Amino acid sequence: MNNELPDDPTDLFHQWFQLAEEKEHSYPGAMTLATVSEDGKPAARVVLMRGMNDKGLHFYTNYESDKGRALAANPYAEANFYWKSIERQIRVAGIVEKTTEEESDIYFANRPRASRVGAWASNQSRPMEAYSDLEKAVEEFDQKFDGIENPPRPPHWGGFRIIPQRVEFWAEQPYRLHKRFVYSKNADGDWSITWLYP
Repeated sequence: MNNELPDDPTDLFHQWFQLAEEKEHSYPGAMTLATVSEDGKPAARVVLMRGMNDKGLHFYTNYESDKGRALAANPYAEANFYWKSIERQIRVAGIVEKTTEEESDIYFANRPRASRVGAWASNQSRPMEAYSDLEKAVEEFDQKFDGIENPPRPPHWGGFRIIPQRVEFWAEQPYRLHKRFVYSKNADGDWSITWLYP
């Protein structure tokens, strides 16, 4: 039944993502990230995936943001990719952990200087009186790091990694008879594959 599918969902993820990169005009790495807060309230927002390898799926944020606090309280999340250009989507669900300090430093060092300054200036998800509050904070940190081409990473900013336990693939077909199958991680570390009715 599953002879045409690879044993590991990471391989198929890369195949589909490469196709999306070729066809999608903007942000093929955009994904809807769903989390649950400490008081059990779900929340979803679009973030950018910054890598997918055998360790998991990576994205970066302010750890003190709404999603950062939610993941600290409930370290489990689901990410959903939908690519209209290729009529496919992938859902990745699993346990979440922080990336290493080194991984976060490497990614942060690749951001434009203005984005690095912005990471210091933004109290992400927190209320402010007016947009000018953010502009003023950016100006202050820009001056603080005057002459420093590569401002350091803030201690409250870094990466998260979703370690996949369930990966579902969906491919559109005529008459809503879509192809849908899911990889589930077994206790021994191998993956089982199950086809699902659309």
